[in-house]
This record gives sequence, structure tokens and C-alpha cells, in this order.
Amino acid sequence: MNQSALLTAIIDNAIDGIININTNGIIESINPSACQLFGYQPEEVIGENIALLMPEPDRSRHDAYLARYQETREPHIIGKGREVKGKKKDGSLFPFRLAVSEVQYQGRIIYNGFIHDLTREKDAESQLLQYTNKLEQLVAERTSELQSLVTQLQEAKEEVSHSLEKEKELNQLKSRFVSMASHEFRTPLSSIQLSASLIDKYASDYHNPNITKHVSKIKIAIGNLTTILNDFLSLERLEAGVIKPQFQMMNLLKFSEEITEEMQMVSKQNQNIIYQHTGTQSNIYTDSNLLKNTIINLISNAIKYSGENTFIEFNTEINQQGIFITIKDNGIGIPLSEQKHLFEAFFRAHNTGDIPGTGLGLNIVDRYVKLLNGEVEFESSENKGTRFTLKFKQQDGK
Repeated sequence: MNQSALLTAIIDNAIDGIININTNGIIESINPSACQLFGYQPEEVIGENIALLMPEPDRSRHDAYLARYQETREPHIIGKGREVKGKKKDGSLFPFRLAVSEVQYQGRIIYNGFIHDLTREKDAESQLLQYTNKLEQLVAERTSELQSLVTQLQEAKEEVSHSLEKEKELNQLKSRFVSMASHEFRTPLSSIQLSASLIDKYASDYHNPNITKHVSKIKIAIGNLTTILNDFLSLERLEAGVIKPQFQMMNLLKFSEEITEEMQMVSKQNQNIIYQHTGTQSNIYTDSNLLKNTIINLISNAIKYSGENTFIEFNTEINQQGIFITIKDNGIGIPLSEQKHLFEAFFRAHNTGDIPGTGLGLNIVDRYVKLLNGEVEFESSENKGTRFTLKFKQQDGK
């Protein structure tokens, strides 16, 4: 293959368009890629002015530009290249990069134009610009939404802070009221209790069973009201966080025997509290006041929810695994479907009926046990009784 044939093959198969014009701007040759770009057949453009392929205003200015270059030799495109627009046969425009070189050939000047289609690049740039604008718009919208949300959160924070301040004031007021009411009620209740006891004593000479019966009702009502006051006061102190355990060594056996004796005095007719201790140890490190209130609460429930002529098991055990305190009754039990709510404040099972209570006792028990670093477990079946077990780790006194 000679060089001329090789050059022709290269031009004909070039990806970019190649157009040659003379000094008058007349097209002398055009390769297939350029024909495809502009939509013409070679015979339609060869011999025509190159301005045929240009849109206005370049179309009208091209001849003057070419003449000026030939006169001044000051190039605007020749030897430099730039982005321009081409006009297709159907009148549509497309962007391309034009590089023009001047060639001396057989004593005359030929201008070679190399055309690289930029349609895809420009479409990609346009699409990228659209995406960028859309993204900027979304960012602006999200920023606006975020700023609005921040403002709302700030307002909500201020509102919550204001509400919390009010709630704090109300809680303080409630705490003062509960404390005052509890103490204020204790004095008349003590007087009523004393008067009832005296009436019971003085009326014994009359042997009137009705007097004894009604005095007993008064004492029971006073006991119930005192329990309610104690529960509310304990709950308020727990909520306020003022109850702090004071740990010290104590004798669990002696402690439990005293509680058994005390609770036996308030049990129902022919109810028996059976206490038993297991283990060779009896000393434990705990807060005796909190533990006593916890055990009394559980035994009181056992008495309350069990009938007459029953027995209540009260067991303590100290072994290598820890300290275990168990109170078991044969009372009404807790319905299975309601056991998950057992330690919630003010909860009372539906089968308690008219048995008095606040629903605070077991909530207080649970909180006291946690303060003592222990846990509460229970087993219960309706009409078959309930077993509560308090578990504590054995600790050495310091």
C-alpha cells in the first residue's frame, strides 16, 4: 500500500470529521464521519462554501474572517481551535470542537478542519447541571426544613423546660401537701384509736357484743386509713429520692421473730404465721427499716388476701448463694393475665373485690428491694395462693 492510499484509508476511517477547504472557503474534500455528522452526502457539499455548514452569525462572517486572516495572518481559529456550533442538513445545530491547520500543498494553501462531536459531552454536562441544580434545590429545601425543625425543637425545648419547671413546682407542692396531710391526719387518728381502745375497755363491764363489734370496725378502719397514709408518704419520699438506705449489721433471726410476733397480733381469726429460719448464719448487712417495711407489707397482704383459719409461711435462709426471704399464703392469688402489672403503682387485680387497698404496696416493695440491691420473685395462681421471694447477695459489713 502506497502512502497516498494509506492516508486516504486513515481519513476515511477516522472517528472525527475531516474537511478540507481552499483559500476561498470552498470544500474540496470531506470524510464519511463529517458527512454523518452534518447529514450530507459528499457530492452535496463538495464545491460548496464551508459556510453551508455554519449557523448565523458565523455563516455570514466566515468569508470576511478568512480574507482578514490571509491579509493579517492573525488567527482566531486556525492553529488554535475552539468550540463552535455546526448546522446539519435538517437545520438542527450540534456542538463540536474545531481545530484548523494550514497546509502548503503543491504550491497552494489548504485548510484542514478536524471536527470532534461534543454532543454527548454537552448532554452529559447538561444532565449533570440539571442534577446539580436539583440537588442544590433539594439541599436548600432540606436545609430550610431542618432550620424549621431546629426552630420547632427549640420552641418545644423551651415549652418542655417551662412545663418541667411547672411540674417541679407542682411536685414540690404535692410533696409538701402529702407530708403535711400525713402528719396532720396521724394526730386525730391516734386520738380516735386511743378513744376506741378506751371505749372497748370501759364497755367490757356491760358485756354488749354490739359495742365490741363496732369498736372493732373503728379500729380496722383506722388501721386501713393509717396504711393508706403510710403508702402515700412512702411513695412520695421514693419519688423525691430522699430515701437512702443505711446499711448495718443486724440479726435476721431475731429481727424476723419480732416481725412475726407483731404481725400475729393483727392477723385474722385463727390465722397463724409460721416462721422458720434455715442456715447456721443469722447476721446480715442491710437497712433494717427498709427491710422491715418490705416484709410487713408482704405479710400484711398475705393476711388481707387470705381467709380465717389459714396459715402464712414466713421463711428466711442464709447460704452461700445469698439471703432468701419467703412469704407464702393460700389466699385468692393473682390472675395470670394481670401478673405483668403487679408492681405498677395503683394496680389492683380484679379479684380483690371490696378488700381495701391503694395498689401501692407492691410498687413500694419493689423499690425498697432495689434500694437494698436485691430482687423480687413471685409465683401465684388464682385461688391457690401466692409466694413472694426476696433475694439478696450476702455482703460483709464495713
